[in-house]
Amino acid sequence: MQWHRYQMIDKNPIIVEVTRGTMVESRHRIHGIVCDASGKVIHGWGDLDMSIYPRSAIKPMQAVPLIETGAADAVSASEAEIAFACASHNGEHHHVNMSNTWLKRISLSHQDLECIGHISIEIATSYAQLRSNEVITNAHNNCSGKHSGFLATAQHMGEPLTGYIAKDHPVQQRMEQILSELGGCDLSNTGTGIDGCGIPVMAMPLSALALATARMAAPDGLEAGRAQACKRITSAMMAYPFNVAGQNRFDTDIMTAGKGEFATKTGAEGVHVGILVNRGYGVAIKCEDGTKRAADVAMGNIINMLGGLDEAGQGAVAHHLRTPISNAAGAHAGEIHMCSDWQG
Repeated sequence: MQWHRYQMIDKNPIIVEVTRGTMVESRHRIHGIVCDASGKVIHGWGDLDMSIYPRSAIKPMQAVPLIETGAADAVSASEAEIAFACASHNGEHHHVNMSNTWLKRISLSHQDLECIGHISIEIATSYAQLRSNEVITNAHNNCSGKHSGFLATAQHMGEPLTGYIAKDHPVQQRMEQILSELGGCDLSNTGTGIDGCGIPVMAMPLSALALATARMAAPDGLEAGRAQACKRITSAMMAYPFNVAGQNRFDTDIMTAGKGEFATKTGAEGVHVGILVNRGYGVAIKCEDGTKRAADVAMGNIINMLGGLDEAGQGAVAHHLRTPISNAAGAHAGEIHMCSDWQG
């Protein structure tokens, strides 16, 4: 992959500060890149080519085969369900129902999902589940949307519906191929592991993740079927941001505030991507210490810097751009914010 470097590159990472009272209590280092679909780097901070596990930030790319194979149309997947296939959701009642409804329509159930259920990651919902002794199934897993899409694709392609999370299953082979092609990198001999939901995870350069994201933002240079798949995915995410995450979540809040300007997707361990469809840019960041609180603030500010938020949008997500910290009594104790000179 030949990268076209631009002048807006800072070898130093972005610093996100955590203040308490009169002093900075903690600092997080963020490596990040903004590029277009040709590989031109518009902005860069820190180590642009550092090897990372992209984790759930690649879910929009992982949804491409659902559409590209014809599976989405074969099972009459709605735009809302396509957004759900990209989700790291809260496991709220809405999300669980979406998974169960989709699976029932293709004569499957939560028992066919190979992601293990857990209580909601949203605190109020988790308390309600515990109080009511709600039965937790695999549909409650925060990746059940992606796995529902995996099963729909495997069924459409006539592939085994068991063992679809294994590296050698055609579902996962397609994931590797698409990520390699969109990111312009060879993933055949890279770091490997197991993701939170059980599927394989492969390391890739941060720059390759940004390129893959940019190609989803501006897919016209891709093969026609893939370009159409990318457009349907990003449109669905922007139209149904709640399905991608849920209440009190950065991705839902900022996509709602963006009003169709961009899609975002968080990943574990401080990875985050932004798909700026109206600018044709991809954004990829990695918080060096894996902290989500810093990655959210950094992604929000980068999107704002790139013009993704109007004045009303900035107000709606002000708490994500500078995140207040309160103590147990609700008193303001500090905040999480970008270092003042982060733009150079």
